[in-house]
Amino acid sequence: MYGNKFLPKLSENLLEILEDNEFYDITIEVGNDPYVKIFRAHMVILNYRSPYLRRILSTYVNKKKDDGILVHIKLPNILPETFQIILRYIYGGRLSLEEYDTSDIIKILITANELNLQELITHLQLFLIENKKIGWSKILI
Repeated sequence: MYGNKFLPKLSENLLEILEDNEFYDITIEVGNDPYVKIFRAHMVILNYRSPYLRRILSTYVNKKKDDGILVHIKLPNILPETFQIILRYIYGGRLSLEEYDTSDIIKILITANELNLQELITHLQLFLIENKKIGWSKILI
């Protein structure tokens, strides 16, 4: 696959953009008190990677003015630790599951389902079945 040799560098660059404190245009407040974390992100990336976030962002884009105010959304039902993993997947297109236990992977799966990340949902389900010896009935959402 000679044509895909540049994808790892692209993935790395997109993760650098996520971690950069410049040029972001949205903040996302995740979790409930006292476990709340605010993430900085980029609407264009979120819009194209998550149908759920696209629906939320479309309401802001239609109301957006050029007054320099950042878009701020809240996702109180998502754990900050899980959202950070998902956000890195959204930007970099990679997720190494070997380092997580089954309960963490299920939390990631629930969040992926909420954000309508179908590609990730399928990947997580297959990983659980193949590597964690869990039957379909326990992981179907």
